[in-house]
Amino acid sequence: MFSVLSPRGAAGLPGAVTRSNDIGEKIGINEFASVELFGHKFLITSTHVALLILVIAISVLAILANRIIRKSDPYGKPGICMTIIEVIIGFTDSTTMSNMGEKHGGKFRNYIGTLLLFIFFSNISGVFGLRPPTADYGVTFGLAMITFFLIHYNGFKYQKMKHITGLFDPIPLTPINIIGEISTPISMSLRLFGNVLCGTVIMGLLYNLLPQFLLVLWPGALHVYFDLFSGAIQAYVFTMLTMVFISKTFEE
Repeated sequence: MFSVLSPRGAAGLPGAVTRSNDIGEKIGINEFASVELFGHKFLITSTHVALLILVIAISVLAILANRIIRKSDPYGKPGICMTIIEVIIGFTDSTTMSNMGEKHGGKFRNYIGTLLLFIFFSNISGVFGLRPPTADYGVTFGLAMITFFLIHYNGFKYQKMKHITGLFDPIPLTPINIIGEISTPISMSLRLFGNVLCGTVIMGLLYNLLPQFLLVLWPGALHVYFDLFSGAIQAYVFTMLTMVFISKTFEE
């Protein structure tokens, strides 16, 4: 049932799969292998590898942070690592509480903090030689669909049937209201995907067009903008929109 095929370019790989992956390679998606499952071929690309590395890295950092917190002296002077942890937790708590309210914010701060860290590390992974997973629409759309599910789950939880009847108020604007609800995950995913992919494509063009002696300094400065600065902004925007959309459903 499972069979790992040879890497791209080997004999026997269907032409349609090869041509499809060629398009992916033009925007930096490289195939490492493909897996056959129930008669269908699934590609293992650089996005999957980067996601696996990031999940492991974030999990290790979370475990280390937990150990540092447990061993820290609550009455002593915090070290550098403990200070960084306090800043991250304090920023997440204050942002969540101010946007979602004291009553509901505590329920979502763990999710919002995880979402913020995952998107941030995904966006800046280009600094470490990885292709940012958020430059793949499948990843950003999946994140947006989680937000979409939380919006409507909490809508039915707090507003009951008014969450549906509100789409028909006023009746002439019903089509616009429905389109607005459907477009929420699409617009959120495309915003994040487009911004990250833009930086990835520009950096790829520079690395292929510039001579080697110019690759030492100039692209490094651009990495600071496209990966660090823009990556942090896009992570904040996505999580902020998530909080705003979900908090609207708390209005009974």
